[in-house]
Amino acid sequence: MDPIDMMVTDANCEYLGLSRLCLMEAAGKSLGEEVAKIAVFTFAKPVKVVMFTGSGGNGGDAFVAARYLLNRGYDVDIYMLKDNIHSSEAKTNLDILFNMKPRLSRLTIHDLTDIGDFKLDEDEDFIIVDGILGTGIKGNLQENIKRAIEVINESNGIKISIDVPSGMDPITGNVDDIAVIPDYTISFHKIKTGVRDAEEEVVGGLVTADIGIPLEAEYFVNYGDFLRLKNRDEKSHKGNNGSVLIVGGSKDYHGAPAISGKAAFGAGVDLVYVATPESAAIPVKSASEDLIVKSLDGDYLSLNHLDEILELADKVDAVLIGPGSAINDETSKLFNVLVAKIKKPIVLDADALKQVELKLIKNKDNIVLTPHLAEFNQFFKSNLHLDLDSYDFKKVDENITEFQSVVKSIKGTVIVKGKNDLILSGSKFRISSSGNAGMTVGGTGDALAGIVAGMLSQGLNPFDSACLGVFINGLAGEKAYEVNGNGFSASDLVSYIGNVIKDGLC
Repeated sequence: MDPIDMMVTDANCEYLGLSRLCLMEAAGKSLGEEVAKIAVFTFAKPVKVVMFTGSGGNGGDAFVAARYLLNRGYDVDIYMLKDNIHSSEAKTNLDILFNMKPRLSRLTIHDLTDIGDFKLDEDEDFIIVDGILGTGIKGNLQENIKRAIEVINESNGIKISIDVPSGMDPITGNVDDIAVIPDYTISFHKIKTGVRDAEEEVVGGLVTADIGIPLEAEYFVNYGDFLRLKNRDEKSHKGNNGSVLIVGGSKDYHGAPAISGKAAFGAGVDLVYVATPESAAIPVKSASEDLIVKSLDGDYLSLNHLDEILELADKVDAVLIGPGSAINDETSKLFNVLVAKIKKPIVLDADALKQVELKLIKNKDNIVLTPHLAEFNQFFKSNLHLDLDSYDFKKVDENITEFQSVVKSIKGTVIVKGKNDLILSGSKFRISSSGNAGMTVGGTGDALAGIVAGMLSQGLNPFDSACLGVFINGLAGEKAYEVNGNGFSASDLVSYIGNVIKDGLC
């Protein structure tokens, strides 16, 4: 499991009512139990446990574990390398230890912020718990952290790392500087990607401890997913934060590409181009002066426009095909050539789903399809029903499995829009329940496609772009309903996209 996925899952637990403080308590209890098992297995008795802690959540897990180990008869020494604890949950658990005064437990807390020439007393058997760095490691290690790691590695004690050996890249398993070389690594919930991929001699024996995170926290899209969004660089300039090309519109339908374009802006995109027939160009321009509109000859998109569209596609980071394009033979030919030739991430929406051949996108892993149920069945030539609104595990499981069996025929990501939106990619799936019945109004799907294209253009992978896009679209619909009730329009929804993203990042 990648660290960002674990961070998202932790955060999403809160929206199920399971607090991070509860999770830290469960993690610390599990850690204490595993340390005790290793002590009994190795020494056949309780021994001293020496804990090195940093400023993050791993230190908090160690603070909790200390209480459980003390109750089991262990002596515990905690060496704190940082006095500015960043994690509020860790700070709470450290305060508990300091509140234990007069001291009746065999606990000693040491300030090791200035490590100097510190060495461990090795006159007796002991276990070292490495709770210095977690999964958020970045850049070069500080000198006191490096020295502490050296002390740990030079010691004869049994070494146990929490989640990831301190100093190891949690994603790649690489060590750029120095890292703890543990005898055991204890991971919570799931083994982190870098630990899984690293050689056994640098991570030791692997233990996975269950800390009570429900499956729903991992598979439901929620506010924790906003952690996937990158902070905008203050030194960035125009175009650095994503650019999107929308290919759509026709004589009869000009609102759809405009809604998609404004939704992409709401998602944080710098530049939005719209390639549309001349009969739709003026209305699209009128909808928003921010859109860069390329007027193409005729009333409908056709192969005659191929070169102009490909030239625009080369300039942008992601391409959305389909909103308001209408259905005709010439447009179908164009769309099928475009998906074959464009190498940038693509979103297929609306009329494009009715005209693009499945075989042409089958092996594209950078494509997102956004069908409602009828469009899904038409595109995949299936006959499924989407019904996830149930407490019946068997019913929900069978329904998801049915859709997975169909979607596995392609490498891309598929959003099946419904009361509960289902996002699928290969064997992966997630569910989003944001939104409301007012979103049956025309244009909300165009808004969704624009948001997803915007996420893709800013560097998110297709699956995460689809998940966040669906969730954000639904939240914007909820905001629109608060103000206008069921009388809101897709344009109303679009106006709230930026606000719900801002709120989600807070």
